[in-house]
Amino acid sequence: MQKLDGEERTAALNELPEWRDVEGRNAITRTFRFKDFNAAFGFMSRAALLAEKMDHHPEWLNVYNRVEVTLTTHAVEGLTEKDIILAKAMDAYA
Repeated sequence: MQKLDGEERTAALNELPEWRDVEGRNAITRTFRFKDFNAAFGFMSRAALLAEKMDHHPEWLNVYNRVEVTLTTHAVEGLTEKDIILAKAMDAYA
C-alpha cells in the first residue's frame, strides 16, 4: 500500500468534508454522534466488520453516543486508499 501524495490526498479529502487533519500526524479524524449508545455501538460493529475484512483497523474511542475515529496507515506512516475507503464506508454507516 502506497501513501497518498499531496494531490491525491487533497482530492480524497475533498470527498470527505466531515473529516479533518490530525495536527502533527499524517492522519484524519472525525467525531460521530448518535442517538444513544446502542446506535453508536451498532455503527462500531458495522465498521469493525469491514475493518477486519480489509485488515485495516481504525483508532477509535467511544463514550456513550460519541465515536471519535482516527485513520492512518501505520505501515507507511500516512494516508492510503484504505483509509479513504474506510472513511467513506463509515460516513455511509453513520
